[in-house]
Amino acid sequence: MGRSALFSGRLGLAKSRIPYADRHGLLWLSRGNLFVKDGTLFFLAAGSEDIAAGEYAIPYQRISMILLGPGTTVTHDVLRILARHGTLLAAVGQGGVKYYTAPPMGAGRSRVARAHARLWADEDARILVARRMYGYRFQSAFPSEDISVLRGMEGARVKETYKIIARQYGVEWKGRRYDRRNPGKADLPNQAINHAATFVEAAADIAVAAVGALPPLGFIHEDSSNAFTLDIADLWRAKITLPLAFSVVAQVNRSGAEDSLERRIRYEAAKWFKKHKLIPQMIDRIKELLHVDDSSSNT
Repeated sequence: MGRSALFSGRLGLAKSRIPYADRHGLLWLSRGNLFVKDGTLFFLAAGSEDIAAGEYAIPYQRISMILLGPGTTVTHDVLRILARHGTLLAAVGQGGVKYYTAPPMGAGRSRVARAHARLWADEDARILVARRMYGYRFQSAFPSEDISVLRGMEGARVKETYKIIARQYGVEWKGRRYDRRNPGKADLPNQAINHAATFVEAAADIAVAAVGALPPLGFIHEDSSNAFTLDIADLWRAKITLPLAFSVVAQVNRSGAEDSLERRIRYEAAKWFKKHKLIPQMIDRIKELLHVDDSSSNT
């Protein structure tokens, strides 16, 4: 079967080729032009590893959020038609390693926000959510009901996690050191962790926006406009952030390459996010934490 037969003109039908998660309604587009013709949304693809060159009609009624990657343009009519149907639009880095826009919540997305606000406003419920987050991260119960005690327990376990994962990848680890005023002064492993954490936070930004949760209302992090995003990103620190960072450091140590560490981690992050379906996993975890049932209406 040739490419022209495989692509029947509607994005999302050839899942082996199109990175389209119909369960969450996310549509990833890159290198092409998104426009409206005769009242229908179209994408003119220049061609990439994810989609062959050509023009495709997009079933926006089944999409909750369109994620525009590098090399894409969008017309004013697209914004108008998406606003009418409550479909979100965001500009992102390749694979979700950057998040450049903060789209409005859109129609029919207040249910998650209300659930989030209720849990955050109730002190007992807030602690329970925080304990569940720590349980997810460390695969064990955190019995304390004092957030400061929980943070202390977290700190001790994270220090050990750094050592274990660095050892797995054969990377010398001298401890977590980060000077915000001079981040480039840190050693290679610490720089790598900083870059990897930034990319995982971008993925969490996308997931939080996709479900309509409230970024400032964190259960562990506080006093930040994206506290909840940081909460979600931390759930993947041991599974994604640290292995990603140390694996690239190990590659650099073996090859002696002097190209940009940030660029190498960014490219690897895009591959890891796709391989591990990171953003869909984050969406599932957010809904689970906030007790949102997909089977009911999202209004």
